[in-house]
Amino acid sequence: MDLFELSSQRFTTKHYDPSRKIPDSDIEKLKEILRLTPSAVNSQPWHFIIGSSDKAKQLIRPAVVDFNWPRTDGCSHFVVLCVKDGLDEAHLDAVTAQEDADGRFPNETIKNEGDSKRKRYVSMKRDRGQLRSWATHQVYIAMAALLYGAASLGIQSTAIEGYNPSKLDEILGLREKGLRSVAIVTLGYGSLDDGNATRKKSRLPADAIFSELD
Repeated sequence: MDLFELSSQRFTTKHYDPSRKIPDSDIEKLKEILRLTPSAVNSQPWHFIIGSSDKAKQLIRPAVVDFNWPRTDGCSHFVVLCVKDGLDEAHLDAVTAQEDADGRFPNETIKNEGDSKRKRYVSMKRDRGQLRSWATHQVYIAMAALLYGAASLGIQSTAIEGYNPSKLDEILGLREKGLRSVAIVTLGYGSLDDGNATRKKSRLPADAIFSELD
């Protein structure tokens, strides 16, 4: 199924079948999709926390708004998408080192130029007070990749912002790890009584959202 078909058919799941679990092989594919997500200047300013056990679901429950409990309680897996706070020199050096190990640079000069440009760009965002907002935007790219990646594997999903970020950060000890939560995505297989599965998809018409420049 191509991306157009996925976009036409995908829906936000409201109720999951808790008896159905995502195979480990598909979870590994979703992890790789997240790992391969593009980001500005290849900054990769993210970290992903995955849970699937009842213990993990109960752990995050106090931070989730009650109307979203059916999603976090009934899903097979959930992913907490986090942004790295600050994007320090160590992280940027690790990105360059990985690029080098993966054979991205034909020579040392290009490697040093790439490293320098990335650090200048991140520094510019930091100096303008835009760093966290900009980095968070990159995490949303990863979330979109996860939602559509899941759909391509026949897995339903729900993007959740209905939670208390400060509370979840506290529960998971994220600040001590230099992280902040951005969103939660639940994953699994919809229950037979999930009414959202049969509701008509509705979006504004194309002429309301597109303009073309001459």
